[in-house]
Amino acid sequence: MAELNMKALLDLLKRPGNHVCADCGAPEPEWASYNLGVFICLECVGIHRMLGTHISKVKSLQLDNWNEDQVEFMAASGNLSAKEKYEQYVPPCYRRPSYNDAHVLREQWIRAKYERQEFMDIDKQTYLHGRKEGFLWKRGKEDSKFQSRLFILDEEENVLKYFVKPEAKEPKASLRLSEINATFCPEKIGNPNGLQISYVKDGTTRNLYVYSDDGQDIVDWYNAIRSASYNRLKIAYPGANDADLVELLTREYVKEGYLYKSGPKGKEAYRQRWFTLDDRRLMYYTDPLDAHPKGEVFLGYKNDGYTVREGLPAGIPKMNGGCSFTLVTPNREYYLSATSEEDQQSWMEVLKKTTDRVLYPQEQSAAAKLVHKRPSKPLSSIKEKITS
Repeated sequence: MAELNMKALLDLLKRPGNHVCADCGAPEPEWASYNLGVFICLECVGIHRMLGTHISKVKSLQLDNWNEDQVEFMAASGNLSAKEKYEQYVPPCYRRPSYNDAHVLREQWIRAKYERQEFMDIDKQTYLHGRKEGFLWKRGKEDSKFQSRLFILDEEENVLKYFVKPEAKEPKASLRLSEINATFCPEKIGNPNGLQISYVKDGTTRNLYVYSDDGQDIVDWYNAIRSASYNRLKIAYPGANDADLVELLTREYVKEGYLYKSGPKGKEAYRQRWFTLDDRRLMYYTDPLDAHPKGEVFLGYKNDGYTVREGLPAGIPKMNGGCSFTLVTPNREYYLSATSEEDQQSWMEVLKKTTDRVLYPQEQSAAAKLVHKRPSKPLSSIKEKITS
């Protein structure tokens, strides 16, 4: 009987929707919640266990014993049926996580579905209200300390602002919601709820690193930012479909990691830098948590003189033990080195894909405003000297 039940369960995986995890889309799920009726992967089963057995009861499809009633319930349910029930009111702006996403995103998605049942009751989706206020831990610009700061998001004013002191009349900074990006970076910050908020100021990228002590809270902040952006885009482009607008809300970095970089003459010593590829903007930092990059390179179209080549030009010394490549732009060549051939090829692939893309007018406008090398003093202070 046990073998028949196992065979019946494995046959259920062949049904539409059951061949992937119901929560993150990972292929070939090997577990199931036998009271919710969903097939899930090993990573998500750990989160289901955290919910408690009063919400989700899990079993391995092949390692645990199943009785006939449990198998029949799974046959009558399945991933598509559960989706109709638990995901009926997922807003378009809500980030549905995949198996490659940060753990906090996947955990809160699962908790939102089964524990809080947010997508069965729109009133529970507080991140859609257009305003959010609360405290987040923010990393200092000049030091590595995280301090509690009051943040306020106001969709009507198109602003995300924060205050050093709650009683302060003026915010420390005010960011236009329409110009910021938010992405989870738990490994970089060293906190499972870490979030990186980026925007462009005076032609250069500025990064805020924040986290919350509560996973639901940081994901609500993230989705509040996406909701506000989505609503503004709906007004600006009334005829656009949701799928196209969602692509414009927040974006993940194409690739991040350490590379070694020489100077513009190629004679300088190679120095380790943290590189981030954000769409067409390639940035490099002394430290991954720096507020500003040391330099930024806009990657244009290959027909305009942008390309990437394996190796270095004649006469440029190679880093000992490194796997070198050259990023060519119309104004300068960048001499880079990875510590492995695999990393070298990975970087070359993503850079080539970027330069193979045709450049749109709005991207040309962004390139014109880019400050390639950040000055030692803020641009605002330089402007003050010029005008004084």
